[in-house]
Formats: sequence, C-alpha cells, structure tokens
Amino acid sequence: MTHVSIPRPIPVRPHRKRIALSALAGAVVLAGCAYNDTLGRNQLVIMDDSALIQASQSAWNQALQTQKVSNDRAMNERVRRVGDRLVQAAGLQNRNWTYAVFDDATPNAFVLPSGHMGVTTGLLRLVRNDDQLATVIGHEIAHVVGRHAAERSSTSSLTQLALGAIQSGAGDYAQAVGGLGGIGAQLGILLPFSRKHELEADRLGVDYMVRAGYRASESIALWQLMAAAQNRAGQPEFASTHPSDQTRIAALEA
Repeated sequence: MTHVSIPRPIPVRPHRKRIALSALAGAVVLAGCAYNDTLGRNQLVIMDDSALIQASQSAWNQALQTQKVSNDRAMNERVRRVGDRLVQAAGLQNRNWTYAVFDDATPNAFVLPSGHMGVTTGLLRLVRNDDQLATVIGHEIAHVVGRHAAERSSTSSLTQLALGAIQSGAGDYAQAVGGLGGIGAQLGILLPFSRKHELEADRLGVDYMVRAGYRASESIALWQLMAAAQNRAGQPEFASTHPSDQTRIAALEA
C-alpha cells in the first residue's frame, strides 16, 4: 500500500486575519462612500434602505404599543399641520408621513426613516408658537433628508468590524482590548459623528422652516428655551450624543 501524505492545513495567523478584515473594511468603505449634495460632503452609507425602513416600521409599531399615545385632537392636528408644511418644503411628499403625540412630560421628538414622527406632549407645552415647533420638526425631517440613520448604522457596523480585527490578534487580552476599543470608538467616532448629524439637521431644518414660511429667528429662541427648561448639567459635551445647547445656538447664530 502506498502511503499518501496529507498536508496539514496551514493555520491562518492573527495578523493575516487582521489584514483580511482591514482589506474588507476598506473595500466596503470605498463601495459605500458617495457625495451628498444636500449635506455638501462625502457620506458613507452601506445600509440597505429597504431593510432600514422595515426596521423603522417595527420600531414605530412597538412605540405605539408600549408608549401612551395622546388623543388630544388639538395637539395631534397641530403636529400634523406643521409637519405637512415642512415635509412639503423639504420635498419629501413621496412618502406616507404619520405623526403621533406621545403623553410624556419630557420635551422630545423623534423621526424614523419610514416617515413616522413622534412628538411628546412635553414639547408641545414648552414651545410658545408654531415657529418653535417647526424648529424641532424641521430638524427631525432633516435627519431623513440627510440619511443620517443609514449613515450612523453604517458607521457602527464598520466600527465593530474594525474592532473585531483588533481582537482577533489580542490573545488572552482580547476582552480587555475590546472593552477599551469600544470606549475609544464610542467617544472618538460614534458620538462626535452623531453630534455632527445634529448640527447638520439644525442647519437644514432652518432652511425648511424658511421655505415653509416660519421665522428662522425662533430656532434660536427655542434652544434658549430648552436650555432654561432642562437646566442640563454634569455630563460634558464630549461624552454626549447631542451638542450642548450653547453650541447649537452659536451655530444657528452663525
């Protein structure tokens, strides 16, 4: 019988894994990077819009089931009236917009890429006129125009991929490196990028306000009102997902 020597598999060394993952990440970045005329900058988006919209629909349904929705007719009509004017100003009439007022004393609002927007009763009681309400709604609509949700998701996915490449060669220290890397990535990449989105949405939102016939000066008044009402203190801006009120006011004034 002839002895056949079966070659042993060549182990893939950690540094080769890192190189492969880094190359993959680089290829994904090049494939997903495109210039966004509205934002005036390059934007990395690798997230599929249809998947994002489907996830948004699920999130909206969950919010309606788990949060208390206000049936106040005047509040709901006010949000719908101001929202529709701003949607038209932003050129987003091609999607079906749905609004809801949530019974929550915290002044807040949110938007989903699927065209769903939520506004709290706390915000409606805080604003002094429709112009200030338009500041918030215009800001939220600007997130949709800027595809910020898709960009955030894409950035987060690539960050995890890069951290995985580092951990693959960290040996027994993988967990520690992952923890430190996660903190560094969050503070150095994800949160500042989120603040950038917020300031972009502020800027675009004011443009939509003006097109819709609202007073842009009330955007500054709104953030001054928010600063006085919330009296935020303690957490430094570098560790926050949102710019400080003073940063936003200064940017709007500029």
